Amino acid sequence: MKRSNRLALNSARWRKSSYSNGTGGECVEISDDFPGLVPVRDSKDPQGPALFIPAGAWRTFITAVRSAAFSRRGGR
Repeated sequence: MKRSNRLALNSARWRKSSYSNGTGGECVEISDDFPGLVPVRDSKDPQGPALFIPAGAWRTFITAVRSAAFSRRGGR
């Protein structure tokens, strides 16, 4: 990752997924501060790496999740 991207991530505003639970598991955060890209990170490791996903691909993923295209594993 370029140094300028790391600095931009340090100043990014992050929001936690409404599906993240309060017990320390399944915690995902995204930032809306990068036009055309959606950075995604593990909220338990805010200094760790972030994935940059193209905004169109992110919208497709969210649409699929909301339409129940993915089922939960293990009967949860």
